[in-house]
Amino acid sequence: MPISKALSYPVFAVIVLAFTTAMADEVKRISVNGYELAYVEQGQGEPVIFVHGGLQDYRMWNEQLPKFALRNRAIAYSRRNNYPNEVSPEGTPDGAADVHGEDLAALARAFGFSKIRVVAHSSGAHAALFFAAKHPDMVVSLALNEPPALGMLNGLPNSADILKEFAGLAPAREALKAGDVQRGIPLFVNVVGGPGAYERRSDDDKKMNLDNVASYQADATSKRPRPVFSCDMAKVITAPTLLSNAEHSPRLFHRVVDQLEACLPNRERVEIPASSHTVTVDNPNAYDQAVLAFLIKH
Repeated sequence: MPISKALSYPVFAVIVLAFTTAMADEVKRISVNGYELAYVEQGQGEPVIFVHGGLQDYRMWNEQLPKFALRNRAIAYSRRNNYPNEVSPEGTPDGAADVHGEDLAALARAFGFSKIRVVAHSSGAHAALFFAAKHPDMVVSLALNEPPALGMLNGLPNSADILKEFAGLAPAREALKAGDVQRGIPLFVNVVGGPGAYERRSDDDKKMNLDNVASYQADATSKRPRPVFSCDMAKVITAPTLLSNAEHSPRLFHRVVDQLEACLPNRERVEIPASSHTVTVDNPNAYDQAVLAFLIKH
């Protein structure tokens, strides 16, 4: 009797999850734009590529990949200048969303994909916006959680007040510039995620933050102009897009998503309850359910 009939779906799903989780332990590497990127993958079918945020890497998606691999080929990679890739404080800044967006396009091509679904968080979602605006024909759908696309706030009457919420990042940047990562990382996380966000993180997540500090040190020292994502760029993206916010994240992220919602032609929006910015840590089940339901439709 086929296994799908011999076992109830919940039991079968548990077996598949255990099997695909084991498979995901193998870190592979692929050459993209002259740079080697590490990635893991699970499942078969149409590709979904996961793009992590700042102070993170492919491991951010460890809990998500087995669930998404039940329907798709789920691939999580580490962006340029993030663990375990070659890293340097003089390397590519985390905020170089245009560069990371081109890497995403090249990654898809290196796999032989003409079109992809993208699930992305924070600065990874910012990179995904640049990718989608530059290569709209490569996008099946996007699921973007709180991209720091501050260019969307340009011209808003209260934008200066909104940006003041992130004034606390200055001490974090100075600490990272000076090499004081033990002070700089908690300062950064607690501004972006809200007071106590760093202290609530697991030891594994704190280690991941430390492993990926080079890209933020590059941010703190780079003279490279920050790329600006605009409403006109958003209007080019016609693929279905799920915009998500965390219930308790800083107001800035909500205002950015407000503007994206107004500019993107084909978008849906969801708020993840009981969470603050890094929804995959604070409320992974609610986040996963929202994104999986979106991908089933698109």
